[in-house]
Amino acid sequence: MPNEKKALLILDDGSVFEGISFGYEKSVAGEIVFNTAMVGYPESLTDPSYKGQILTVTYPLVGNYGVPANNVKDNLSEFYESEHIHVTALIISDYSHEYSHWNAEKSLGEWLKEEKIPGLYGIDTRELTKLIREKGSMKAKIVFEGEDLDFVDPGLENQVAKVSCKEVIRYGNGKKKIVLVDCGVKHNIIRSLLKRDVTIYRVPWDYDFSQIQYDGLFISNGPGDPSHCRTTVENIRKALDEDKPICGICMGNQLLAKAAGAQTYKLKYGHRSHNQPVIMKDTNRCFITSQNHGYAVDEKGLNENWEPLFINMNDRTNEGIRHKTKPFFSAQFHPEAASGPTDTDFFFDMFIDSMK
Repeated sequence: MPNEKKALLILDDGSVFEGISFGYEKSVAGEIVFNTAMVGYPESLTDPSYKGQILTVTYPLVGNYGVPANNVKDNLSEFYESEHIHVTALIISDYSHEYSHWNAEKSLGEWLKEEKIPGLYGIDTRELTKLIREKGSMKAKIVFEGEDLDFVDPGLENQVAKVSCKEVIRYGNGKKKIVLVDCGVKHNIIRSLLKRDVTIYRVPWDYDFSQIQYDGLFISNGPGDPSHCRTTVENIRKALDEDKPICGICMGNQLLAKAAGAQTYKLKYGHRSHNQPVIMKDTNRCFITSQNHGYAVDEKGLNENWEPLFINMNDRTNEGIRHKTKPFFSAQFHPEAASGPTDTDFFFDMFIDSMK
């Protein structure tokens, strides 16, 4: 057993948990959230939507299959969802110091240390998750001895601007040209589109994409409060005057909805799991979806040209919208599902097929 150093997880309601460090040893602060998925920690840790957040994994054993190599080909990570880890820190119950997997190159602890991300184990994640469910996502900090710091609210900052690309990046050489507004895009969204013979122009979150000739507009997932993305909303609103297909995922659903007149609001503790059931409106079709978001769309604010497309069966929150006459639609969940169920992979076909 390696040398163990302890640290405290302190919540802004006064709750304190003592854990054992297995990552980088530094004090950090952010928003504490939980994910109920059983697998997929490499994908979750590299998901830009977790920017500014301390992630609690509810599944008790983590690290047993290690971490794959960060192979990058054509500006895309082969196994990760972005170029590096985005979570502020990782909280788990039991850490597997030994790992075994054909694709593993290093341990989870080694990876966290390389990326300078703290990780604590030995924490009762059941009790912690119950606290978050009862009181909601809250500010938290990990404190090592002699390194105290203030709480931080990541919702006050534009997290999208931190994770978006800084210049236009091109992928593929397909028939259809897609502008992908990068609000913190997961790489499997890009992979899923490239499988369908397209050319992608990945542009920064505040980029004026009207200067690009494209066949379809795609708005990606991303972290934090969508109200910080006013420039993106204005650019989308201009695109609504045309008839070119528009598709959004997660943050993309929220920004499209805001462009259509709706508002967004913060959920008590968000949806972060692989097992969220959603139903396609006016049908009996139910899908199991992967999700990672802390805000939702208030669909009552949509103007008369729009309607809900999907509804969450657990809490009846909005899971997608569509225009009644134009090829504009979106999903709050993740059809690319990395990691997670692939029930809704057809969503990308809907988008491609809508381009004439």
